[in-house]
Amino acid sequence: MLSTTYKLTLAAAAAALFGSCSEDIMDRINNDGNHAHEVEAKFMMPDLVASTAFYNIGSDLTYYPSTYIEYEVGVEGQMHNAETRNGEPSASSTTDNTWKNQYNSLKNARIIISQCAPGKLDEENDVTKGMAEVMAAYNGALLTDAYGNTPYSQAALTDENGLPVYLTPKIDTQESIYEDVLTLLDDAIDDLKKSDRSPVGSYDLLYEGDADKWIKFAYGLKARYTMHLLHRSANQQADLQNVLSYIEQSFQSADEQAAFSIYDGATQQNPLYAYFDARSGLACSQSLVNKLSERNDPRLSRVFLSPSDQNGVRHQVTDKNDPNLKAAPNGEAEQSTTKYAVSAFMYAGSAPTLLLSYHELLFIKAEALQRLNDPSAEDALKAAVAAGIANAENSVKSAIKVAGSSVDITANEMTQAVAEAYFDNNVQPLYAQDPLKEIMIQKYFALWGASGEAFESYNDIRRFNAMNNGTDMYALENPLNADGKFPLRLPYGNSDVSANPEVKKAYGNGQYVYTENVWWAGGSR
Repeated sequence: MLSTTYKLTLAAAAAALFGSCSEDIMDRINNDGNHAHEVEAKFMMPDLVASTAFYNIGSDLTYYPSTYIEYEVGVEGQMHNAETRNGEPSASSTTDNTWKNQYNSLKNARIIISQCAPGKLDEENDVTKGMAEVMAAYNGALLTDAYGNTPYSQAALTDENGLPVYLTPKIDTQESIYEDVLTLLDDAIDDLKKSDRSPVGSYDLLYEGDADKWIKFAYGLKARYTMHLLHRSANQQADLQNVLSYIEQSFQSADEQAAFSIYDGATQQNPLYAYFDARSGLACSQSLVNKLSERNDPRLSRVFLSPSDQNGVRHQVTDKNDPNLKAAPNGEAEQSTTKYAVSAFMYAGSAPTLLLSYHELLFIKAEALQRLNDPSAEDALKAAVAAGIANAENSVKSAIKVAGSSVDITANEMTQAVAEAYFDNNVQPLYAQDPLKEIMIQKYFALWGASGEAFESYNDIRRFNAMNNGTDMYALENPLNADGKFPLRLPYGNSDVSANPEVKKAYGNGQYVYTENVWWAGGSR
């Protein structure tokens, strides 16, 4: 967490008032003698993983980008403001809570790494150190993907008393942050091959201490981040080959993906479900319906639900001609939580948050192969489509389980056979016409849902707009985009806009979010 969340020291004031105090007394003023300053790293890991999944990925970085990329339409309060570009996309208060939590997660990861150094509390816990290095890389990439140039090298650093080393950390370039992120992943892979004196075990909420799976997670992130940087690559062919190599060393099935899966839908809820249950602020997107309809996609007749009837029940929408498919018009929806259809994903209270999914890696593989003109790209795409549909089906089943009689879902399940027939009959002909476009549209469909993957889809859209010289391959329909109102990034958090002069200057009036691409998407900041 950045400096603004800390209290300023009172030592200077105390020195002025009590000039006769001994140096020994002054040294003790800022020390809390009633609580431990260090906690074993394994006890810090649950909060690090949980906060990253729930707050950093599953919450604001799902809600807001979902409206920008037209997975959903904002129809209430802040989401409606985001949808209509009414202050929310550029306001420093919009994602301030997430901003603070992202830096808090980075801070905790760095504390664990530091504690695992020789002579420190967790020395010889190299596997734990490797896990923290993966999480530090993950949160560092999240920060710069969201905000572009941002405080990093001096941010989230604490001294031996837990106080910030820098009160106003400097802003670093996205390029330098990515260099550190990739170095952290390489360091993590090395450390994860070693051993722990005091293993994390069940305190690891992703893999229960399985270092081999963490290594696969690290390699998968290397593939993701190398693809993020493709527009800036000096040798795209070599980098694409590297991507394929990383994927070969990553997940081999959905059982290995980085899934935060502790939600039960009751006492512990998927963040999208928790938000919708409280606010009902997102509705069915007309833009997405149009794209699914064009392909007769099976998700169209399995995922969407009607507005609630007089008994409060939402019913299955059978097809694109069903009158209950009342999609909200993008950018022009009324502010209403009852008028429009919604997706079953809003009820998927037990669906896991995916920090990195198997289906995402398969889509990255298909893209890399296609860019290398490798004919096996089609087979990779077919596997990716099936894996993405399987994940969507799991979320629909979660909705049926959690929502109970509040939803009436009776359509046939989206099985492997359904996915394969969909690919052969509907996807393959479009792939034959424009392979790369269809790979990315199918990835766009697959990352829609309750799994917290909307932000990565947002990254794809920004990356492709840059690589296609501004051409919108995704055919987004919000009319405000034509007026230059597509948010190209998220705004800095108010905590530091108000307290850090460098961040305040970079933020200005916030309108840069509409004009300044992040560096990897061709911008300068």
